[in-house]
Amino acid sequence: MKDLRLETKCIQAGYVPTNGQSRLLPIVQSTTFKYDSSEEMGKLFDLEAEGYFYTRLQNPTSDWVAQKICALEGGTAAMLTSSGQAANFYAVFNLCQAGDHVVSSSTVYGGTYNLFAVTMKKMGISFTFVDPDCSDEELEAAFQPNTKAVFGETIANPALVILDIERFAKAAHAHGVPLIVDNTFATPINCRPFEWGADIVTHSTTKYMDGHDATVGGCIVDSGNFDWQAHADKFPGLTTPDDSYHGITYAERFGKEGAYITKATAQLMRDLGSTPAPMNAYLLNLGLETLALRMERHCQNAQKVAEFLNSHEKIAWVNYAGLEGNKYYERAKKYMPNGTCGVISFGVKGGRKAAEAFMAKLERIIIATHVADARTCILHPASSTHRQMTDTELVAAGVGPDLVRLSVGIEHVDDIIADLAQALESI
Repeated sequence: MKDLRLETKCIQAGYVPTNGQSRLLPIVQSTTFKYDSSEEMGKLFDLEAEGYFYTRLQNPTSDWVAQKICALEGGTAAMLTSSGQAANFYAVFNLCQAGDHVVSSSTVYGGTYNLFAVTMKKMGISFTFVDPDCSDEELEAAFQPNTKAVFGETIANPALVILDIERFAKAAHAHGVPLIVDNTFATPINCRPFEWGADIVTHSTTKYMDGHDATVGGCIVDSGNFDWQAHADKFPGLTTPDDSYHGITYAERFGKEGAYITKATAQLMRDLGSTPAPMNAYLLNLGLETLALRMERHCQNAQKVAEFLNSHEKIAWVNYAGLEGNKYYERAKKYMPNGTCGVISFGVKGGRKAAEAFMAKLERIIIATHVADARTCILHPASSTHRQMTDTELVAAGVGPDLVRLSVGIEHVDDIIADLAQALESI
């Protein structure tokens, strides 16, 4: 599949039917799989053979879809999870234990920030949050002897900061740790972080990959590039024997191409069980088949909407990397030359009250917590997705109290603009 273009991989990667098999991805709606002998099943439990014995760990439908996303990202191994939150948790927890430390961009999605700063802190894993535009000296100062990973988002939700992937990868590798990048907003259609030095990619597949408000899901993809054995002292979970699997050492048995995902599946999914339903994986696959087409339309529409808002007298500011003069315009051209995503943030003159009045007058654009799907929707993050954060934390995350997040869909762009125009006219 390496020689095929992304548009073709969206359709043909993953499940490949053989003679007489279903042309469409089969839904293997079963928790359990039959074997002829205990010896054969035992090989699966010992990780000595490939196969399926219980859907809590793996299921063929989910694995075929994971293989498609892996091909799109250019990785060597991937796994689906039941949500994007689960994907980010597994991605970090697969490398860390109590007493470890992670460097993270401060502008990550509010739910991810809470996962890191509150929930995982209770598990004994600490995080240092840095401004993604910090100086090299400030980034260097964030590392500690017990740092095990660096985390960031290709396009921050909802601050829309474009991560300088190469710079963060260089810093991570200088300290012998991998860079994990959440590529949800850009998708592999617009950005492939592995090509810029990232080691692990995560997704909330709930967003553009599904694209239709149909399923919650997540995915983790390993580039296969990070050499765990070269930094064995930092990653004992991958480089020392796992007693729960008769002393298997993942990095030795599965190599740098497969060790990380094998451990996440065999150990974390086994014990924590954030498993996607086969039906959800099937629906995700339908979304993936049109991902390339939809991302092109999302970006086209968002560019026109951003230009409209940028010229409107009642709009205080607009943040969209496709606008010339935007802080991240040149960085976006480097990492995402074909477009970023369909999400725009802006402020209405008059602040929070004016924003609320404007949103109440919209007729076709709905207020929803969701983002990045076929339908245009809008949200005020400070009073919803980011409401657990203090004002100081909101500012650090790039989410001011006046910020409005607009997720531009794939409707006709003139209809989207008309709804925005009439709502702005009414305030």
